[in-house]
Amino acid sequence: MKPRMTFEEHVEMGLGLARLRDELVHRTVQLSNAYPKSGPESVPAQRLEKALNAIDKARSELEDMLYGEHQEQAGTSVYYPQRENRR
Repeated sequence: MKPRMTFEEHVEMGLGLARLRDELVHRTVQLSNAYPKSGPESVPAQRLEKALNAIDKARSELEDMLYGEHQEQAGTSVYYPQRENRR
């Protein structure tokens, strides 16, 4: 059996994914404001949207794992940290 992540590793992962998501949201909005919302020019923004959905699903699944592995320390702020804590 493989070792599980420590609580500290979950915190680091949560912060990294939150930052990554913030950056993808920014870039998606940037593309959406610069190019049409349909047609071939909309494809890059649509792909970033799919990446955002994948990150959201991974965060949710990782949060479930966190609660299963570290019940006493787990909290929703690990994978969904406040914006001011993401820097």
